Amino acid sequence: MTAHHIKLEKTEDGIAILTIDRAEKRNAMTYAMLFAFIEKVREVSVDDSVRVLIVTGSGGAFCAGTDLADLSTIPGETRGVRGEAHEGDVWWPLVACPKPVIGAIDGYAVGMGAEFSSQCDVRIVSTRARFAWNFAHRGLVPDTGAGSWILPRLIGHSRALRLLYSGSFLEAAEAKEIGYANEIVAPDALMDAARAEARRYLNSSPFSIRHMKALVYEGLARDLPEHMKAHVTALSACFKSADHKEGVASFLEKRPAKFTGA
Repeated sequence: MTAHHIKLEKTEDGIAILTIDRAEKRNAMTYAMLFAFIEKVREVSVDDSVRVLIVTGSGGAFCAGTDLADLSTIPGETRGVRGEAHEGDVWWPLVACPKPVIGAIDGYAVGMGAEFSSQCDVRIVSTRARFAWNFAHRGLVPDTGAGSWILPRLIGHSRALRLLYSGSFLEAAEAKEIGYANEIVAPDALMDAARAEARRYLNSSPFSIRHMKALVYEGLARDLPEHMKAHVTALSACFKSADHKEGVASFLEKRPAKFTGA
């Protein structure tokens, strides 16, 4: 059992840090680790004390993908997939999380690690970060579906297909150049930069953020009329929220807002 390799720390300022902690294997995921990871993200999703989630790895790596030694214990012909197609938080736990998710990515993010990096809302990377969607080298398609759906929307379909077809590494500098990485920092400055990014979101309404994240991701699969229906519903809900009332009051009273997410 390797679920203990997934560690969750919650800070007093509303920032949670989820660490994949199996440095001796470059944080490669076993099935037990994966399900523990999903459960920890679910825990964060329903914890009102957590405002922002940072996902990172230990020992100079983010995640080297699925542990193939663990995977090979189940023959491919009899191996099932991790869940049903409609179980969104099983496949895309970081997208399903209603909180902002920041990837603090150092070293290798390969296979499932690259997939989880795509599921982050914002990516702060170290100078030694390296991404690879190497599924074609193993006779697979991107294992969470993020590489075939989110990645093309982030960097364009041609760049995405080139990475998927070749399994080649995307280095940190190019990731920043094409907009995949939001910021590059030295490895020893990575967590400070991620925390600084997280603190930027603490002044915003959790109610607004929850609705904005849903509108953005769900909007990728909607046509414009459908999106505007969802937008009007979300805007109407915001008008009625306690956070909107507090946002207006704090502006008029010239004081910091005290949002509750209600």
